[in-house]
Amino acid sequence: MKKALVLIALSVSLIACNKAAEVKEVKTAYVDTSELMKQYTEAKDLEAKYKAQADEKGRQLEAEIARFKQEAAGFQAQAQANGQAWAQQKGAELQKREQQLGYAQQALTQQLQQESGKEMDSLVSGVKKFIKTYGKEKGYSYIYGTGDAASILYAEDKYDITKDIIKALNDKYKTAAAAPKEEKAADKK
Repeated sequence: MKKALVLIALSVSLIACNKAAEVKEVKTAYVDTSELMKQYTEAKDLEAKYKAQADEKGRQLEAEIARFKQEAAGFQAQAQANGQAWAQQKGAELQKREQQLGYAQQALTQQLQQESGKEMDSLVSGVKKFIKTYGKEKGYSYIYGTGDAASILYAEDKYDITKDIIKALNDKYKTAAAAPKEEKAADKK
C-alpha cells in the first residue's frame, strides 16, 4: 500500500513538473507616462497650440483691462470736478465693467481648459491604443505605466520601454503630419 502511494505521489509530481515546464515566460515592461507626455511631439504641439491661443486671447483681454484701468484712474480726477451724483453713477458703471472683465477672464480660462482637455483626452486614448497594439506586436504580456499616477513603485531599468514607445509614437505622428502636407502639395500642382 505504501509503495502504491509513493508511486502515485511520484506520478503526480512528474505530471506537475511537466506542466510547470510548459508554462511560457511572461514578458513585461513599463512606460514612464510622464516622460512619454513630455517627449511625445503631438503632446508638445497640442500644448503649444493652446498656449498660443491663451496668449492671443489673453492679450486682447489684457488690452481691455488696461483701458479699464486708465478709465478708472481718470475717474478719480473727474469725480471731484463733476460732482457726487456723477461719481456714484460712473463708479457703478466701472464696478459693473470690472465684474464683466473678471467673468470674461474666467470664461476664457474655462473655454481653453475644456477644449484642451477634450483634445488631451483623445490624445491619451490614442496613446493607450498604440501601446496596446505595440505590446501585442512585440509579444508583451503586460506593459505597466509609471509616472504621475503610478501603479508601479519599482521596476528595473531594463524593463523600461519608454524611449521605444516615444520613438514609435513620434515616427507615427511625423508620418501622419507629413501626409496632409504632401496632399496639399499635390493639389497645388
